[in-house]
Formats: sequence, C-alpha cells, structure tokens
Amino acid sequence: MAQIMATRFEFSIKAKDGKARCGCITMQRGEIRTPAFMPVGTAATVKAMRPAEVRAAGADIILGNTYHLMLRPGAERMAKLGGLHKFMAWDRPILTDSGGYQVMSLSALRKITEEGVSFQSHLDGSRHMLSPERSMEIQRLLGSDIVMAFDECPANGVSRDEAAKSMALSMRWAKRSREGFDAGGEHAERAALFGIQQGSLDECLRRESADALVDVGFDGYAVGGLAVGEGQEAMFGCLDYAPDMLPQDKPRYLMGVGKPDDLVGAVERGIDMFDCVLPTRSGRNGQAFTWNGAVNIRNAKFAEDQNPLDDSCDCPVCATWSRAYLHHLVRSKEMLGAMLMTQHNLHFYQALMAAMRDAISEGQFGDFASEFRRNYLKK
Repeated sequence: MAQIMATRFEFSIKAKDGKARCGCITMQRGEIRTPAFMPVGTAATVKAMRPAEVRAAGADIILGNTYHLMLRPGAERMAKLGGLHKFMAWDRPILTDSGGYQVMSLSALRKITEEGVSFQSHLDGSRHMLSPERSMEIQRLLGSDIVMAFDECPANGVSRDEAAKSMALSMRWAKRSREGFDAGGEHAERAALFGIQQGSLDECLRRESADALVDVGFDGYAVGGLAVGEGQEAMFGCLDYAPDMLPQDKPRYLMGVGKPDDLVGAVERGIDMFDCVLPTRSGRNGQAFTWNGAVNIRNAKFAEDQNPLDDSCDCPVCATWSRAYLHHLVRSKEMLGAMLMTQHNLHFYQALMAAMRDAISEGQFGDFASEFRRNYLKK
C-alpha cells in the first residue's frame, strides 16, 4: 500500500543542471519523483495493464480522464463506489485532466459560451454542460489528487486574435476553477490544483497567461496548447521561454507529450511532469520504444529474431520473451501481444525518466541528452 503522508502538497527541487530539474512532489498518497511520466488511465484503466504492473514499471502517479469518466460510469456513481482509487485499485496519486481538451475536440458536437461548454456525448448523444465549477465537482467526486483547471485548448494554427480570445477565456475560467476547487471542503484540504498556461505559440500571450495564473495562485502550472500538430521544432521553440514564465518553486507539467526525444528536450527546458497515450497506444499497435529507437515488431524481419526487444532493458518482457514471439503475438492479434508490448513501453518510459533524474543529480544531463539522441535518433 502507498504510504499515507500528512502533507497536502509539497514540491522540492533536489538538483538542477541547466534548466533541467530533479525533484519530488509529496502528497498524502505518496511521493512523485520528478521528472515524472504519468501513464494515461483514460477510463479508470491503463489499457492492457494491471495497476500493480504499472507501479512495478516505476510509475508514481497516473492520469484519469474527466470527460470519459463523467459519461461512463458517471462521477456521482464513482463517488458512491468509493472514488476512482478504490474503483480501479490504484492507491497512489491520480491526476485528472479537466475534460476541456476532449470537449474541445468535439467541434461538431459542442458550443462554447462564457458559462462553459455544452456538448453532445459521443456515446449516446445525450446533452451535457461542462463548466469550471462542474469540472471541479466531477474531479472532487472522482477523488483526484491533482486537479486541473478547466480551460479551452485552441486548435493549432488559429489566428493571434483567436488565440488571445481563447487564452483570456481560459484565464477567466481558471479563476472560477480556483473558487470552485476551494469550495470543495475536505477534498480541497488534501488535493492540489494546477493552472494551465495557454497562448498558442505567441510569447506575449504566454506571458499574459502566466501572469494571470500567478495572480490567482496554483499548486502547480501546466503548459497547455502544445502537441496539437505544431511539430517538435515549434513546440521546443515555445518551451524555450514558456516554462521560465512560471514560478520556479512550483512543478511544471507539459500536457500530452510525448515521444521519448520530446521528453528529453522538454526536461532540458525545465519541464517536470508529462503524460501521453503514446507508450500504451503504440504498444497495442505493435510499436516498441527502445534505447536504440522505435521498433515495429510487425515487420517480417523479426519473425525468427530470438533477441529481446531491447538487450539493455531489464523489464520482465525483455527478460522472458523474444522478438520472434512478440512478432507472432502481434501478427496473430493475440491480446497478450498488446499486454506485453505495453508493459515494455511503460517500463522504458519510466526507465528514461529515472535515467534523466540520475543525470540531473550528477550534473551530467547535457552529456546524457547528447548520448540519448545519438542512440535513439541515430544522430
């Protein structure tokens, strides 16, 4: 069982190397080592994995999805069943997103007003309203440890005027999220609330957003509105300045990122937390991540390959099964193939985070990043 701690939320930075930071978040359900990668448990499950396996891979925290859980099984039902932790048998911290990103992606099924977003369920067509206050209520009913403010995530390529209007709306919603969270009674006394910086790729808008969030005050700050199709170069360009606008003594969370080389580049630029569906989704589709780059296990060349996925990996999959066996499982569409590929990928992502934490602590992060890119990207 996770160690229960008295601290509501505390972030300490243990070491720095350039902009890269190694630290620890302490909460009542346990510690979160940073830089941290949060496996995505959209519908109260990290797909193809048991909670104990997710923890054994090295995860300190997972992510749950407000939009999907409010629709099925429902936030009120979840509360009656004891909350998300009990429901899925995960006793460590859970971060829940606000539902804003998923709702915004329903472009043909939703309407945005000052109050919030009215939308039609993709499941059964039923109508719902998601506002900052309702998002805070849902996340409270789920029992989230780290709650995300409700925001609008604009599409890539919107005009500056559209980005400015969207950012301003998100900042008004951030203030309402803060008020709604603080009204949450006992939950607010043990959980944390993160604000989300918006502003697309515009430096001035990012500064305005950061200043507005700091005025409200949050336990941590996310960099939102990236990984929406702008490409790695543009994302890194934004990360060259956006994290520096946020408080130095608070964790910084880059939402929805990403590929292994994205993580290394973002840590170089001062990011502490990440989430992404990539390791689980890729695993289900036959792609494995290794220290020497991505491997598509479906390729015919692996049909008689008796080597492990990654001979420098110590995960249970690489210790037990060959590429040939995994190739057979995936090509045969056996569910065990998705399970084993996902288990390896999550282990790799956590091993990458651990290696970055070690490199930062030893003052060797620049060398680590260079060697990683040389091996992973072959350059």
